[in-house]
Amino acid sequence: MTLILWGHAFAALLFGMIALSQLRDAATALPRLTFVVALIATALWALAVAGIDPRDVMARIAESGRNLAWLGFMFALVRRDPSAPHGKAVATVYGVVALIVLAGIALAIAETTLAPADAISMGSARLLLRMMVAVSALVLVHHLYSAVAPRARGGILLVVIALAVMWSLDLAIYATAYLTGSWGIELVALRGAAMALLAPLFALAVMRNGDWRLKLSRTVAWQSLSLAATILWLATMVLITSGIAAFSGTYVRIAQTAFVFGSAAATLTLVSSPWLKAWAKVKLAKHLFNHRYDYRAEWTRFTDTLGKPEGAAPLDERIVKAVADLTDSPAGLLLVPDGAGLGIGATWNWNRDGLPVSGGDELLARHLVHSGRIVELDKIRGDVGDESELSAEAASVPQWMLDDGTTWALIPLVHLDRLQGAILLARPPVDRALDWEDFDLLRIAGRQAASYLAEARAQEALADAERFDEFNRRFAFILHDIKNLVSQLTLVARNAERHADNPEFRADMIATLQDSAGRMNDLLARLSQHHSARAEELRPVELMPLVERVAARRRAQHPVAIVGGQALAQADPVRLEQLLGHLLQNAIEASPAVEPVTIAISVDAGTVLIDVIDQGCGMSPAFLRDKLFKPFVSSKPGGFGIGAFEARQLAQAMGGTVEVNSREGEGTRFRVILSSARALPMEQAA
Repeated sequence: MTLILWGHAFAALLFGMIALSQLRDAATALPRLTFVVALIATALWALAVAGIDPRDVMARIAESGRNLAWLGFMFALVRRDPSAPHGKAVATVYGVVALIVLAGIALAIAETTLAPADAISMGSARLLLRMMVAVSALVLVHHLYSAVAPRARGGILLVVIALAVMWSLDLAIYATAYLTGSWGIELVALRGAAMALLAPLFALAVMRNGDWRLKLSRTVAWQSLSLAATILWLATMVLITSGIAAFSGTYVRIAQTAFVFGSAAATLTLVSSPWLKAWAKVKLAKHLFNHRYDYRAEWTRFTDTLGKPEGAAPLDERIVKAVADLTDSPAGLLLVPDGAGLGIGATWNWNRDGLPVSGGDELLARHLVHSGRIVELDKIRGDVGDESELSAEAASVPQWMLDDGTTWALIPLVHLDRLQGAILLARPPVDRALDWEDFDLLRIAGRQAASYLAEARAQEALADAERFDEFNRRFAFILHDIKNLVSQLTLVARNAERHADNPEFRADMIATLQDSAGRMNDLLARLSQHHSARAEELRPVELMPLVERVAARRRAQHPVAIVGGQALAQADPVRLEQLLGHLLQNAIEASPAVEPVTIAISVDAGTVLIDVIDQGCGMSPAFLRDKLFKPFVSSKPGGFGIGAFEARQLAQAMGGTVEVNSREGEGTRFRVILSSARALPMEQAA
């Protein structure tokens, strides 16, 4: 008790002297004024402990006043810059801790009016509250140090150390008293000596007069709010359980257990709810922060999502997720350029069932690239806003977007005045209207995402060009061998014609060798970089014999059926035979062994249609649009991906085109469209 008396008395003297020395300058700056008030409150508390008893109600009230004074000093440091963001959030945290301190004062006063049996329960609740105050204060001290600008932390370091030691000793004393049921007199004596030693630290801190400018981050504010909510919940639980304990009865313990279990289960259920998290984020951002978004954190997360290594997810899907995360949207859909309109591209958490083949027509694409505006679909549904803008947007937005109630906003992805796509966002868990911050952030994010898409597509085009070059270089090595083979076949054909023993057999062999030689020469010419493929002028070609010839070569491999009648097409027979060979080979490889491939010939309004139909595995809409006619991309294991690409090139060289219709699991129909030729002369037809 002697050490408690002298230690706290000496500490009171030192803190009082420091406060008196600073009274003249206290009015010049708010942090210094609150610092002096905290010094005076600490001196009065130490004097009360020395002169009365640390367990007396007046000493407890003086300790609460000391805690309030130091919290006020810390809050003054945090609020030194009035324009600093997150001020309301920080004020809320300090306000909650201050309420806990005031609740402790109320319990200390109420404890003096209760019977001894009830005072014991009230004393346990008060000790819990004092421990909460000490823990909360230590966390706030840590946040205070983290919030100071790094170059100014030297000025606040001594105060932070002193406050951390002071509240750490308080926590040790209260925890010992709560666990053992008796006050640790040795710890109280140690606290008095420690406070006397801490006084010079406060003196040095005020003499150094550091900058003490703070830069609070949103993360610190969220952590502080979470801490405040936890402390408030625990304090409420302590007060209610103490109130239950104040009533005598047989089932008091059972009632306390049931209340704690039920309240904990209900709290965990609410906290784990995504809707509650989204609602709390929206409300706190709206009422406690100057801005809805922490732009540095959001942009860092956005960039990290886009920059994930390959293999995590395709770039298109990562772009959708990165934009959706900005507004907490649960799903997103990427619309990509498809001709003059927009097609359905990558999705993130979006159910593809029921999606249309087309994401939007040319009108939507033109509106997005010309206006560059983010389309808020709820305004179109409710006819809210400027009539001229709404009419233009309503006319361009496809009806399926408006009919789907989960769609929320459409963000255009424009790069260098070219539309790279658009992202359709699903409605967030807490529905709200887009505001100016949403528009600004989504517009900038859309530009960044568009640049990623444009760069990726440019790299794909460059990669295709490099692979074509590699294709040519690779086949240049075999040109010499092919040339030797062609020479040998030609020589055999000439010798067989000169020395034939069996005229019929030799004639057939000669025809075969000559046909092979001609084909090898064509292949040689196509593979060479310095020769063009042998091609004839477009002329009327009878399709049925040509189709029969193509089918006959592959019937030993797979059943092939031919339907239709005679038709004339304006074409190059060599190119057409090669085109049909590619399509027929692809159909055979995709078909089951028992299902025949059908070649159908028909005439329609000046055009000739050749359909190659299989009942195979089919292809997805995304593969048809993005990969089918690209070289070196194949849906077959080990496929080279040249057939469909070259087939379309050959058709275009003859003034025609190739169309495809396919469904996964149902089969594929390739349609070659060529111009119809004039009718053959009567004698030729006969």
